[in-house]
Amino acid sequence: MEVRFSGLPDREPWASVDWDADPNWEFRTAESMEPEQLRARYSGACERSRQVVTAAGGADQLSAKPWRDGRHFSLRWVLRHLIEETARHAGHADLLREAIDGSVGE
Repeated sequence: MEVRFSGLPDREPWASVDWDADPNWEFRTAESMEPEQLRARYSGACERSRQVVTAAGGADQLSAKPWRDGRHFSLRWVLRHLIEETARHAGHADLLREAIDGSVGE
C-alpha cells in the first residue's frame, strides 16, 4: 500500500531486490526466516497499511501510482483485495493445520 497507493519509495529489503532476476524472492526468502521474523514483518506491514488508510481522503481515493495499464485503483479496491487475500491464506493455513492435527473446525 505504501508504494503503489501512497507513492512512497520501496523500503528495505524490497528496495534492493532485482525483481526481474528473482521474481519469486518474497516466496523463496520467507522459507528461511524464523516464524517470529515473519510475524514481525506481517505486523509491520499491517501497521503501515493502517497508517495509509488513516491518511487517505476516503475509500474512493485513487492510488498515487497506476497499474501497468495506466489505470489507478481506489483504496476501497485495495482493502477488499487485502481482505480476500488474508481470508484465502488463512484458509490455506487451516487446511495445513487440519492435516497435521486432524482437528476440523465448524
